[in-house]
Amino acid sequence: MRMVVTGATGSLGTLVIEGLLERLPTDRVVAVVRSREKGAALAARGVRLAVADYNVPDSLSAVFRPDDRVLLISANDPTADRVAQHRAVIDAATDAGVALLAYTSAPGALTSRLADAHRRTEGLVLASGLPYTLLRNNWYTEVFTEQLPLVLHLGVLARAAGDGRVASASRADYAAAGVAVLTGDAAEHANRTYELTGDTAWSLAEYAAEVGARAGRAIPYRALSYDGYMASLVGAGLPEEAAALLAGADVSIARGELSRTTPDLSTLLARPTTPMPHTVARALHGLLPA
Repeated sequence: MRMVVTGATGSLGTLVIEGLLERLPTDRVVAVVRSREKGAALAARGVRLAVADYNVPDSLSAVFRPDDRVLLISANDPTADRVAQHRAVIDAATDAGVALLAYTSAPGALTSRLADAHRRTEGLVLASGLPYTLLRNNWYTEVFTEQLPLVLHLGVLARAAGDGRVASASRADYAAAGVAVLTGDAAEHANRTYELTGDTAWSLAEYAAEVGARAGRAIPYRALSYDGYMASLVGAGLPEEAAALLAGADVSIARGELSRTTPDLSTLLARPTTPMPHTVARALHGLLPA
């Protein structure tokens, strides 16, 4: 039985591959990559490569086998037709009759206006008739910490999330959950939907205070309106579509759509999820004077 990971050289996919290699022989791990050059480092370690592109359905036709367990990592280009990209993978997996299809979805996939692509993709997964697992990943804490250089430069955290809270976890936590599903008891995970969240929800004011405490100076949180945040993002050079996605996510936070906590992630990990302060400390390492 092979474990097949699409988007294998992305931030999440790389961590999933690493987790699989800790548990399995390299020849049982298949990385779906857009080119052999992108997957060269994995191939050097003995990982099998399948060269395919979400945008070229025919390239996926020979990727999967009937006994494969597949993790479809959702496409992340907001300007692309992500549902069509996902459909190409799902159709190829269905034609092959894979043993399990897991998909990295989003919180509120059935209700949030920002989760339309995930909602439609979940529908395709269910319609495929394959054994499935839906992994509705809440926000990665790294979505926030990756912006720390700018926050430290400006000395303020300006967002449109109001007083909303985020039940985030680290990217490594979500990767480990994917590994647990792929390598675990198929009967336990088949036809299941997991709402994956951190154990504790936090506000952006609390996040800013944590950053400030570790940086040794005050980092206030400034609550912006949606329009104000959009203007700042576009003014910084972000394309309007990408800016709308980020600002819209903050509106979801303000509405409480990302605040719910569940035990699903910590149960899959068999440990607590990674606290926000831990991820902040790791991200600040190297950004602050020794």
